[in-house]
Amino acid sequence: MEPALVVPQEIEVTAKAKRRRFTAAQKLRILRLADTCTKVGELGAMLRREGIYSSSLTGWRRARDAGELGALGPKKRGPKPVVPDARDKQIAELQRLVAKTEARARHAEALVALQKKVADLLSQLPSEDETP
Repeated sequence: MEPALVVPQEIEVTAKAKRRRFTAAQKLRILRLADTCTKVGELGAMLRREGIYSSSLTGWRRARDAGELGALGPKKRGPKPVVPDARDKQIAELQRLVAKTEARARHAEALVALQKKVADLLSQLPSEDETP
């Protein structure tokens, strides 16, 4: 009995799917359509036809009822920019100033210690009067 030959099938690579974005006008149109659906199964059919989820419809209704017209437009993705507080800027500036002042103080203390060592060394050297 001969082993069966396995023929590799050709693999199709598809383009990466893009996120669908709805304009405020499209969202309002779909909301009006959803509001007119009264029969059983009519809303589900409309959602399938439009290609949206019921959770999207719920969110759009909530935004419409709250009067958030901006929420019906496309949203910019990513983290929201944080506006720095004036106090935070002042705190950062004061911290930089303290760090700079501490560095200058350490430098001055090191110079004083060096001067003390030099003075001690110079005091240990024989003076010109004491030379034999």
